[in-house]
Amino acid sequence: MNNSFFNQSLDGESIAERIRCLETGKVGFYSVGLYPASLAYNCAMQTNGASLLLAPRPDRELLGAFPDESVRGMDKEHVQTLIQMGTHRDGDQLVNNSLADLIKRCELVVLSANSNHVEEDLQEACRLREELNREEVVLACLAGSFCHDHIANESYVLCEKQPNLGFFSGFHRHGALRNPVDSFTANFCHPNALTAMLGARMLDRLSPNIQVSSGVHNVEGQYIKAAKNMSSIFAGFGYTYHEENPGVLPTLLTLLLDQCLDQAATVSMCRRDRQRLYNRQAIALTELGYGVQRIEAALVRDGDMQKVRDHTFAQLTAMVADVRGSMMLPVSGKPTRNFQAGQVLAHRMRHEQRCPSQIEEFEHWCDSAGLKKGGLEGLKALRYWPQIVRNYSIPVHDASMVNLLYMSIYGNPTTKDIAFSVMTESRQLTNYCQESVRPTHSRRYAEALQNIEVPEAMELLVNAVIADNARRAIPDEAFADEADSANEAPAYLKAMNVIENAL
Repeated sequence: MNNSFFNQSLDGESIAERIRCLETGKVGFYSVGLYPASLAYNCAMQTNGASLLLAPRPDRELLGAFPDESVRGMDKEHVQTLIQMGTHRDGDQLVNNSLADLIKRCELVVLSANSNHVEEDLQEACRLREELNREEVVLACLAGSFCHDHIANESYVLCEKQPNLGFFSGFHRHGALRNPVDSFTANFCHPNALTAMLGARMLDRLSPNIQVSSGVHNVEGQYIKAAKNMSSIFAGFGYTYHEENPGVLPTLLTLLLDQCLDQAATVSMCRRDRQRLYNRQAIALTELGYGVQRIEAALVRDGDMQKVRDHTFAQLTAMVADVRGSMMLPVSGKPTRNFQAGQVLAHRMRHEQRCPSQIEEFEHWCDSAGLKKGGLEGLKALRYWPQIVRNYSIPVHDASMVNLLYMSIYGNPTTKDIAFSVMTESRQLTNYCQESVRPTHSRRYAEALQNIEVPEAMELLVNAVIADNARRAIPDEAFADEADSANEAPAYLKAMNVIENAL
């Protein structure tokens, strides 16, 4: 999919005219949920919404995502401005804008539906661009979850399938966006640095309260957004269940944040367009605000230093703030919906003294608390977690917290009992946080078997065989006490063993 503000022309005058057009161009949001409507309200307060257009989904109300009490608390003049952003005159009638209207009138269109609709919206937007001869309208998405192909039975982030798709993200609380003095940061990401810079400039002009910077990591950014929704559930659980044991929270929250970034780093290293991402840009990445072209971690393996991860996207401040903010209990207002789902999980697990019997029970708990499952992207992502782990080759020790959450909901009864003990006992959870981030020993031996021509690998296997033979030479009675002790392994070790074998 071509997705650029410019055609293939090499004519300087026409390019200059196009740049001037972008300076006054409009941004459109299609599918007006809580975030686009709240952002639009902020723009109505600050700029009269001059640069923003909205289009609700067919048969949806422009402010339908808000509870009635929230709508009643809005300023009537600002609501009228929102209506002007989302409608136009068709003869004597006032009608809602459509996706086609946005593509006709905007230079950047953000498809802001969740993962249930965003793929079909993208197909329709591409069709309309061609039909309306508006191929230079740039398309972006907001979707913060994984898409699922039911035919191939695989899960993925949309930007992986459509790597030229833009991605807009920033931390927000819907009530706070309607605060006239609060301010926010966001990122607009696109694999082409020039497109990212121009798109970020257009979004930055929407409101002086919203600072938007550019980045090139759309696939990684979308993965971080999707992974943090699951982590936010665990964060909400931790804050609520362990509110009287605050010592565990810093460890838990730090690990949840770090693992989101580490997983995204693994995704980044597997990109097919990785070389083009860095080496074929019209402007250097450092011109976008990155300190260096790449930030890569290194690992000692068999005596050699190997580069294993790309952390350049960690410099996208708004993206990291999004993860951190979604796992915080706010001073005022409500936390994110996924965080609230974690709070519900904590209350019900404390009351029932068990994990949910199945995902449907957890969804029922959330629904009873006023949280509709359609708005809980973290629960949907969790449903497909084993596929995501396999698709992106996420190491077990980089996803240990989400693995534990998954087992508490999808595990068998014995596994759920273990998960319950780890999640609800402060000491067990702290030990799990510390030990589960270590790479498994079995991986060392698996890699050694793949590289037996390497002297160090052969030495590792030989020593293992010698140790095993020495153990066999000792009478079984000598291990009786050890066996009894092994039967009483702590819950956090049992959880690690189950997860390593299952995932």
